[in-house]
Amino acid sequence: MTSSYAIETIAQLEALFGQPGDAALKKEVPYLHPSYRALIAASPFAVLATIGPGGLDASPRGDPPGFVAVQDEKTLLMPERRGNNRIDSLRNIVADPRVALLFLIPGVGETLRVNGRAQLTVEPALLERFAMDGKQPQCVIRITVETVFFQCARAIHRSKLWAPVSADAQRPVPTPGAILSALTEAAFDGETYDRELPARQRATLY
Repeated sequence: MTSSYAIETIAQLEALFGQPGDAALKKEVPYLHPSYRALIAASPFAVLATIGPGGLDASPRGDPPGFVAVQDEKTLLMPERRGNNRIDSLRNIVADPRVALLFLIPGVGETLRVNGRAQLTVEPALLERFAMDGKQPQCVIRITVETVFFQCARAIHRSKLWAPVSADAQRPVPTPGAILSALTEAAFDGETYDRELPARQRATLY
């Protein structure tokens, strides 16, 4: 049953929100403007959004600031580091090249949004370019940029994302091991998993 309060048309949506301001439109460009390159160079973290036969996916990516390299005004290069081998994002890119990136910079309210199309490559020169601790990435994601614009700081301010957290603050959510144990009705040894996880992550970071 459709609710009488549901918004089901673009006209309804535009009537509710009104038209975007001039700045909201002019900040969007189809290339990597030098100002936007500066944000990418300062960012150590991005969320990669993809789409495939199974639906949508959003996955975190992180490395030292500038880990996503600007090749030219229309091209970004992102190393794909080792992980859990689910490769959800990569499967999606092979099936559908459309991607989106959201760049975050610690302490900065504005974020950067990039939309484009991606391709996976194992070109030797690129793998060597992005090597860390003597280890190459599994592959490199080459993104052809279609639109770029910054997002205002309201979401970061409302969430207090960068507010300091006390060093002795209690963890507010279950640990990875506790989650796995709960999902498997204690068939998974969560305590051992949590105990071994820090060393395993350090050993397999790259």
